[in-house]
Amino acid sequence: MFEALKEALLNGKAPVVIQEVKNELAKGVPAAQIVDDGLCAGMGELGELFKQGKKFVPHLLLAAKAMKESMAVLRPQLVASGVKPVATAVIGTIKGDLHDIGKNLVGMMLAGAGFQVIDAGIGVTSEKFVSLAKENGAKIIGISALLTTTMLNMKAVVEAVHASGIGAKVIIGGAPVTQAFADEIGADGYSPDAASAAQLALRLVKESEANAAT
Repeated sequence: MFEALKEALLNGKAPVVIQEVKNELAKGVPAAQIVDDGLCAGMGELGELFKQGKKFVPHLLLAAKAMKESMAVLRPQLVASGVKPVATAVIGTIKGDLHDIGKNLVGMMLAGAGFQVIDAGIGVTSEKFVSLAKENGAKIIGISALLTTTMLNMKAVVEAVHASGIGAKVIIGGAPVTQAFADEIGADGYSPDAASAAQLALRLVKESEANAAT
């Protein structure tokens, strides 16, 4: 099921993806099932292919466009049926850094994993990360950096989040960032690529929910 939809998504063919989404809706397939078993499953496959070096950044960008346009078609049905996002994530490029391709890819993969994504943009301060997370009830804050000089500013965000008591988990990434650096500044996680970032965010949310239930 949804093989044509997923194939079109993997190849970044937005018009075909949207038509397949409409076809499934016309058959009476629930919007949530189209998202979970079609779009999200397809994005998951794309993420794995990206990690294996079989798909590349242009493929992710095309898929992001297809995903965004498809969600615009499905959103009214999702709202009407009461379907809610997995959680909210605030993402942004750290203060002093103007690069956003990696951030945008992470946002796309998070959306594909079922998150509501709040994109804070570039050059984001610790105060803005915290205020956006608080306003939107975010459970994840994702920070990216491309420069060794700006990645040092990530520590201020981690400290601000901990001081605020909002309970959001901070994940970091970017070319110069490492797991050792994440451990050093007290971040909750590090990811080397966009696909892994989405998987990490899902795991952290599930762990938080499990801890809250005990």
